[in-house]
Amino acid sequence: MLQSLVVKDPHLENFDIILKHMDPWLQSIKGHERERAAASIAQVLKCLCMHLNLKLPLRFQRLGHLVALMVLLCGDPLKEVAEEAAESTYYLLHITLRLKYITEDKKNRPILRGAMKNCQELLEFYSIKQFYACPFKIAKIFEVLLDSNELCQFVVTILDGLKNLEHSCTQQLAGELLMSLVENVEFRFEEVPEIVGVICAQLSMISQPSVRQQVITIVSLLISRPKYTDTVISYLLYHPVPYDRNLAEMWRTLKVEVPSTTGILSRLLRKLQTCHNEPTQEKMAYVAVAATDALYEVFMGNKLQEAMFQLFPQLLMTLLIQIHHSIDLTMSEVAIPPGLYKEQEMSSKVTPLCFAIQATKTLLLRTLCFQEFNIMEKNEGWALLAGKDCHLQGVSLLANALLERNHVLAHKILYLLVPLLNRGNAKHKLTSAGFFVELLQSPVARRLPSIYSIARLKDWLHHGNNIFKILALTGLYYIIRHQKMREDIQSLLPCILDLLCESDEKIVLLAIQILLLLVRTMDFSTLAAMMRKMFSLFGDVRPNVHCFSMTLFGASVKSVKYADKKGVENQVLDSLLPLLLYSQDENDAEAEGKKCQEKVNILAQALTFFKNAKLPIRRAAVLFVGIFSKYLDRNELKTKGTKWIEDDLRHLLCDPEPSMHIVVSQALFQIQKVGAEPEPEQTVCGLRKLMCCLPT
Repeated sequence: MLQSLVVKDPHLENFDIILKHMDPWLQSIKGHERERAAASIAQVLKCLCMHLNLKLPLRFQRLGHLVALMVLLCGDPLKEVAEEAAESTYYLLHITLRLKYITEDKKNRPILRGAMKNCQELLEFYSIKQFYACPFKIAKIFEVLLDSNELCQFVVTILDGLKNLEHSCTQQLAGELLMSLVENVEFRFEEVPEIVGVICAQLSMISQPSVRQQVITIVSLLISRPKYTDTVISYLLYHPVPYDRNLAEMWRTLKVEVPSTTGILSRLLRKLQTCHNEPTQEKMAYVAVAATDALYEVFMGNKLQEAMFQLFPQLLMTLLIQIHHSIDLTMSEVAIPPGLYKEQEMSSKVTPLCFAIQATKTLLLRTLCFQEFNIMEKNEGWALLAGKDCHLQGVSLLANALLERNHVLAHKILYLLVPLLNRGNAKHKLTSAGFFVELLQSPVARRLPSIYSIARLKDWLHHGNNIFKILALTGLYYIIRHQKMREDIQSLLPCILDLLCESDEKIVLLAIQILLLLVRTMDFSTLAAMMRKMFSLFGDVRPNVHCFSMTLFGASVKSVKYADKKGVENQVLDSLLPLLLYSQDENDAEAEGKKCQEKVNILAQALTFFKNAKLPIRRAAVLFVGIFSKYLDRNELKTKGTKWIEDDLRHLLCDPEPSMHIVVSQALFQIQKVGAEPEPEQTVCGLRKLMCCLPT
């Protein structure tokens, strides 16, 4: 009946309709159904070959699909099916050559003539029924005759043949055919995403390990070609994370030629970096999470170790930045493409952060950074990296571990960070800056031009974010150790002095530490300005600021050259009393005195501490007034009188601390007594006696 239909109207459209209905039978798992269908197709093609109607359309709608079906059936375990398929292929080849010769452009005629020659040799060498013995030769001839769309049909149909779980030989043949085809015509594919999509869908149904590897190798061949790399990677990333077993195996077992290894990793890297270069958005881009998981799987496979070493600085910094972006995020805060998770329920344990952390850990292990990994493990470095308020501590820990254990890699990262610090959003810059600052401890930092080191730190000193100010001061503290760079830092002293007025304790303490290292090299005007600022910090409620400010003041006094001593005398005198009084407040800071003049002014200065909130300082101030009154200049005292001192002391008789009442009464009595007595003989060592009388 089918032969009669074809003979009556030998038109290609009719055959396409017949093939559409015969498809399920040709691919049936039942041998007798395949045999009957193959026999019918063979007879139809024979009639079509003899009576072909050369009217439009002059092409099969699914030639690639038909060729693939016949080639697979040529390898069928049933000899009868294979022979019928071979006969079908014989006639199909004649028809195709005839149609292609008519429809092809003249410029392609030489290629067609070559195909016809190969075809003639094949037809002469094999009988019709022997065609089943050479499926690879058949595929090789047809691949020249198929256009890009037909090639895609061929590949997809062969991939469908991989689902044939009943016959392992069919799976094996399909895998080998694909390898042969992709290697020969890979540059002619256009529907690459469709091909990769079918591979991903069928991989779970392929039971034979060797065939699975062949199919994955096809993806490797496609992804290793620059023409298809981005297309394939983008398609593979558009899958639910964490990747299932089959997709994870694909990422892990990708095999590519050495020159292309960096191409795959660098493209994954670039996709992740692109997300970091954009302004922070309401939701994290899904590609950032997917690329991170893909990097983890590639690292786990360890097939691209050479590329990992080559790209280590970029990979590490990008993953650390991804960690920063991922802190406290859930997958609900990721812009997941619609329809990606259809029936899957995602575990609450799956977060962008877990992917970033595991990728970073694996990178360190695969690049043989075992000691650095252990340092992070022992010091809770991963928890620090994952913390909102301690992320930079984790970054610093890892940077120092690399600097200590693997200075070659650390130096590569240092040079990478020079341009990287100018890119990306706030989190990108913070993580990069944190790593960069720690690497300034390296002697290699001395080779950096000033514009990339000191000038950059100067900009951060004026940054609106206090964290950048802290990083800048930390970097300057490290750079000061390099004697060659100290001179350049002198120009930053005014900026550093201004930071002493900051409310952030860490900024103030870091500024003081830097000034302590530079105090001996300061000129007189800078020293004088610094001493004035120190005076305001003596009474700071923060114990460390209070203590270090006194230490710096003492170091400043020692650093004043002899010729400039007179210029700072008033500052020293003004600061003497606060230094003496605050030294009672349970710290070991020592003050250095000089010869005192205008003792009444010093006494007046002491009265300001009567209202101090700290009991030891109030008590020390009262004791100081009582004892110091013995050494007052009588003429000066008569001019100003003692009433103003007595009034302040009487107010302290109401102090909530009972013990204060006694020392206040004693001081009041002493002031009144001094006012009534004649002036005693002054001695040079009076001040020393005074100091000895103060409680310690």
